Amino acid sequence: MASPTYVCDLSELRLKDAEEVGGKAANLGELIAAKLPVPPGFVVTRSAYLDAMRDRGVSAELAQLHSEALSRTADSVGLSELCSRMQDLVVKAGVTDGIRGQILASYRQLGADSVVAVRSSATGEDGGDASFAGMNRTITNVTDESALIDAVTQCWKSLFSPRVIGYRASRGYCEAPAMAVVVQQMVAADCAGVAFTSDPSNGATDRIVIEAAFGQGEVVVSGMVQPDTYVVAKPRFELLDSRIGSKSFKIVRGPDGHDTTLQLDPGQAQSRVLDDVALRRVAELAAAVERLHGRPQDVEWVIASDVLWLVQARPITTLGPNGSAPSADGIPSATVLARGLPAGPGIATGNVRVLLEPAEGNQLVRGEILVAPMTNPDWLPTIRQAAALVTDSGGMTCHAAIIARELGVPCVVGARTATTDLRDGMLVTVDGTHGQVLSGHIATAQLAVADRNPPAATTGTVTATRIYANLAMPDTAEAVAAQEVDGVGLLRAEFMLTEALAGRHPRDLIARGEQQSLVDAMVSSVGRIASAFAPRPVIYRATDFRTNEFRGLAGGDRYEPVEHNPMIGYRGCYRYVKEPDVFALELQALAQVREKSPNVHLMIPFVRTRWELEQCLSLIDASSLGRQRGLHRWIMAEVPSVVHWLPEYIGMGIDGVSIGSNDLTQLILGVDRDSDICAELFDESDPAVLDAIGQIISTARKFGVTSSLCGQAPSTRPAFAEHLVKMGITSVSVNPDAVEAARRTIAAAERRVLLESALATGTPGADRP
Repeated sequence: MASPTYVCDLSELRLKDAEEVGGKAANLGELIAAKLPVPPGFVVTRSAYLDAMRDRGVSAELAQLHSEALSRTADSVGLSELCSRMQDLVVKAGVTDGIRGQILASYRQLGADSVVAVRSSATGEDGGDASFAGMNRTITNVTDESALIDAVTQCWKSLFSPRVIGYRASRGYCEAPAMAVVVQQMVAADCAGVAFTSDPSNGATDRIVIEAAFGQGEVVVSGMVQPDTYVVAKPRFELLDSRIGSKSFKIVRGPDGHDTTLQLDPGQAQSRVLDDVALRRVAELAAAVERLHGRPQDVEWVIASDVLWLVQARPITTLGPNGSAPSADGIPSATVLARGLPAGPGIATGNVRVLLEPAEGNQLVRGEILVAPMTNPDWLPTIRQAAALVTDSGGMTCHAAIIARELGVPCVVGARTATTDLRDGMLVTVDGTHGQVLSGHIATAQLAVADRNPPAATTGTVTATRIYANLAMPDTAEAVAAQEVDGVGLLRAEFMLTEALAGRHPRDLIARGEQQSLVDAMVSSVGRIASAFAPRPVIYRATDFRTNEFRGLAGGDRYEPVEHNPMIGYRGCYRYVKEPDVFALELQALAQVREKSPNVHLMIPFVRTRWELEQCLSLIDASSLGRQRGLHRWIMAEVPSVVHWLPEYIGMGIDGVSIGSNDLTQLILGVDRDSDICAELFDESDPAVLDAIGQIISTARKFGVTSSLCGQAPSTRPAFAEHLVKMGITSVSVNPDAVEAARRTIAAAERRVLLESALATGTPGADRP
């Protein structure tokens, strides 16, 4: 039997391959297909990592330790210990012989002793809703075969650093991670940098922000120097503004093959990196990437011997709301203590805490202003606790600035002397929108840490189709609720439950008589979200852990069966029927939440048959939750049998149906969307899938119940959105960062449908623009 394929050439990849090769590699494949200049290379797939860990017998222990680590992100000492154990397991496993052979064969095809960069491409990276910018390892200037294998292992190992675990916890990613690795030929950079095709400080889409420094680009993305910053207008690429940074050194490949730091004389350090011709070339290339993907992009570029190369592109995961943050400008009593680049919009007031290295993070008290030498991803746990972030160096596109924007932390970078100008205990106001630090308390700018995310800019677009958000944790509830969103269409219980369980299996809590702690924690988390969105609806989907995920919790191996295909195994509605005591804890928590927030409703996932739903509804009706007036009972439509059974489900008292398009597509087409072999078969726009969706929506309309769809397709694929509108869907639910795009796409679809209807009926003027 032929051995599995663990290595793919970058030119063979497309975005549909992202689950197997990661967002970084898939994006590079799309760029190559579009004839854009990308250095050659290959990717070691995530299956290589998974099979290596499995074959060496460490997978189960890794999953268990990872689950425990997610619940201990506030305990820096305990988290570091767990991460060290996980990294030791990865090194112990290493690269198996079969995988090693495929890697080296592809490396040799690049040429003898090629110099390559080895970069992580983890599942979940570089997508539209999250950026793991700089958190996993990148090893540059790798030149021999043994070093290459070691570099791959180092990338795998970086999956389990404290900053990565903390970030995954903050984004609600509970499943054990996996890692693909990009191996790409390096070019000898004369200069390098990053281009944002929308202004990251205010979300303006009519300009491109370019940062540049001499030598390799890591000095820009790591924040080691203050790069040049250029603002270029679209679409004519005229220079609107420039700021020449202080670039005291550059990093180049030395004669020994290792990175070498070269000090620059004062004249070169203050000189312009890109002349007008080079600046326009970078801007045009960045705009081409944006046109390719149809959304704002974060592009990394290199110029070597006057040749411009693209080395990475990913969607911008957050954009500051244009003009949404209050300004402290014009307040006569405010003295400007420091100025820098506006890397994260918003304003916060607090006492200064100057820290020189991440290890000092435990000194920061929640709500203080973090002032540090540079923005580095190692600071992530501390940034999460800070009211605002100010740094001496770095640019708007450095890694930690990106993370600060995702966390909603006002951020000023490149303030040069902030760590000496600002002293511990000083009361300051950080204006991240305008890049300045002001003395004292600015009353009009005061924002509590919990409310630091300013309201998102609204589109002013009204749609007949409701636009809901998907949520997984309470931390972002207030920020998302401030958007132009009609409620929560999918509140995933799994992440909140994991925190409530502190990494333990629910039956372990029950066995020890500690189940009330779970109920109390769930009441707190769900209650916070319900309060933020009231009176808008919040649809809570009951826990849908699969057995392999439950086994990862402490004690899970004692209670969970081993299934060959847990995706279609012991989960969802059937599990609630078989384990009513565990399900009762969720019902008890929801009942307590609804006493204060009656806008919360319950959704049952993975319903397969009439009899199991009937028994599940009986459990709900017999509980204190079921006896509450006004409770809406929803089901997820993920299993094709729902097409047949939906009329009877509605007759049993179901008020709403939410289509889980990913699972529905998998089960209708009989294809695992995680399979690289069958990936091209997975298509939620397949006529068979669309027909099933249409029948579900039609049945819901016929019986007068709400219909919704959970997924990103309505915001990114206009044709798919138009199908849903024509079918008469009631709502769509998307990730928070896609709410505005979904509203625009749905509004355009509704206009097209109305216009087509008017033309068909001969309405006067319908043919005029």
